[in-house]
Amino acid sequence: MRELDVAEITQAVKEMSIQSNIVLGEDVKRAIRDAAEAEESPLGREILEVILENHDIAEENRMPICQDTGFAVVFLEVGQEVHFTGGDLEEAVNEGVRQGYGEAYLRKSIVDDPAIDRKNTTDNTPAVIHTRIVPGDRVKIQFAPKGGGAENMSEVRMMTAADGIEGIKDFVVDRVKRSGGNPCPPVVVGVGVGGTFELCALLAKKALLRPIGEHNPDPRYADAEKELMRRVNDLGIGPQGFGGRTTALAVNIETFPCHIATMPVAVNMQCHASRHTEKVI
Repeated sequence: MRELDVAEITQAVKEMSIQSNIVLGEDVKRAIRDAAEAEESPLGREILEVILENHDIAEENRMPICQDTGFAVVFLEVGQEVHFTGGDLEEAVNEGVRQGYGEAYLRKSIVDDPAIDRKNTTDNTPAVIHTRIVPGDRVKIQFAPKGGGAENMSEVRMMTAADGIEGIKDFVVDRVKRSGGNPCPPVVVGVGVGGTFELCALLAKKALLRPIGEHNPDPRYADAEKELMRRVNDLGIGPQGFGGRTTALAVNIETFPCHIATMPVAVNMQCHASRHTEKVI
């Protein structure tokens, strides 16, 4: 049994909350650079170049990539041989968010009551925490700030087996089409298929964490991802909704077994600032 002080979790989450909001992953930068070279629309190409310039400025000056520094979404994979000491794990995560968002002057966007009072919590907590127990004695943390604009364009639909893979594809394309420029394209589209009502949404969010350019290991779903990329980019929405061939940087599908009477499908949209980072302790 390995003992791990939760203070290490707090420090890691603090650093990750700052880093993920300032430095974009190389896979995302590369995808945007490639899109800028291939973009046929002069305005679309110019917008992509400005996005890249904005990323460089943010990293050089240690400033947020986007003013919406997002809901703190944290995925924890906790080894079953880990024994936490020094306090509560979830409070340690929230303290890391509190410290990171405070010290880096990141925008605090969370309200305590969703429908009536809507008073800002002033420190961007609580985080949304998803925890899995896995073999081993390590803790893997994935931190993903999720902005409100793209999140608003997401959707869960309880489909049926009769809809099949073609129905899923049509739903995804329609969701992107109805979103237009609202999620700040070029977007990353996370698709969750299977499980239950709530699990398919979680799958869609986790799909956003996959490095751009990697496909589902099942060749059938990998082919569906490639087809969806073509269909989404054929919509002509383009960078920031001003037209062009670059509406999406990636479409990622994650699946899970489901009940014989169901086929839940979720689409979780992410803007061009596809921010996430991970650390193993």
